[in-house]
Amino acid sequence: MTIREKSEREERERLSPYAKCCLDSAGRQRPEEPCPMRTDFQRDRDRILHCKSFRRLMHKTQVFLSPEGDHYRTRLTHTLEVSQIARTIARSLRLNEDLTEAMALGHDLGHTPFGHAGEYALREVCEHGFVHAQQSVRVLERLENDGRGLNLCAEVLDGVRCHSSGQRAQTLEGRVVRYADKIAYMNHDIDDAIRAGVLGISDIPWDLQYILGRTKSQRITAMVVSLVENSSDDIRMSEDIQGAFDKLHKFMFEAVYTNPAAKGEEGKAKEVVKSLFSYFVAHPDKLPGEYHGILEEEGAHRAASDYISGMSDRYAVSTFQSLFIPKSWSL
Repeated sequence: MTIREKSEREERERLSPYAKCCLDSAGRQRPEEPCPMRTDFQRDRDRILHCKSFRRLMHKTQVFLSPEGDHYRTRLTHTLEVSQIARTIARSLRLNEDLTEAMALGHDLGHTPFGHAGEYALREVCEHGFVHAQQSVRVLERLENDGRGLNLCAEVLDGVRCHSSGQRAQTLEGRVVRYADKIAYMNHDIDDAIRAGVLGISDIPWDLQYILGRTKSQRITAMVVSLVENSSDDIRMSEDIQGAFDKLHKFMFEAVYTNPAAKGEEGKAKEVVKSLFSYFVAHPDKLPGEYHGILEEEGAHRAASDYISGMSDRYAVSTFQSLFIPKSWSL
């Protein structure tokens, strides 16, 4: 019996009846020889962790554009916080922690530069529209690994696709990641907003502080404990914590996510993305060679949106400067 087979048997014995075991996976689009050591979900997690799109997250905006200081979240640190919270919940509920981690690490791979400003910009100009969760699946299925994709299990792709809005994930692990994403970004965005002077702790409604706590740690603990204590055949919070969770989400949109002090540069960021998109649609021959196959098969809009959405913030700015800003002339 291989190490992988022992791990698969151990999953059967240890995990909740509601968990997704590797042996019950719908599998990959292209069959592969099993790994002698790792289960399929562990293998998927490792493929995501080592892919190029994951590394680029370190230079993509979470909320604050080009912040001065080293302590603001990026899309990468957000992803790591989502993974930690999701794994804690999954372990406590005896769900499949490896599947949960793979979903969490891959959920934002398709996010644009400049956070949601970049996403909204592409959505406005691309004939196919643009939703970052769907793009994350596209990265995993089509764009990574020199256009061959990572050939991940169906359950991982489903959790990535359903992490944001719309239909619910088929697995409880996917539903955990959806909650963990919101728990992570609401609480770390409060932390960053206070650091930036956009928000004060006293601005958070007193009833939310009473129910959830005054500190980031207290709020996360309250939410995670509520999920663990109230979930079984589905993932749910208690009524009072869910109400506070929803109210905090609404408060953050009003106080931070649409606050001009935090979002004052988003108009410029959107124009950078739109200008790049217009240029590459008009000059598709200027796209890197790896996108020429997409150009021929799916058109300039798809190829341009794939290229631009994969850019880091600083690479998008650098590309914009090289295309639209006059260079100094010298002898």
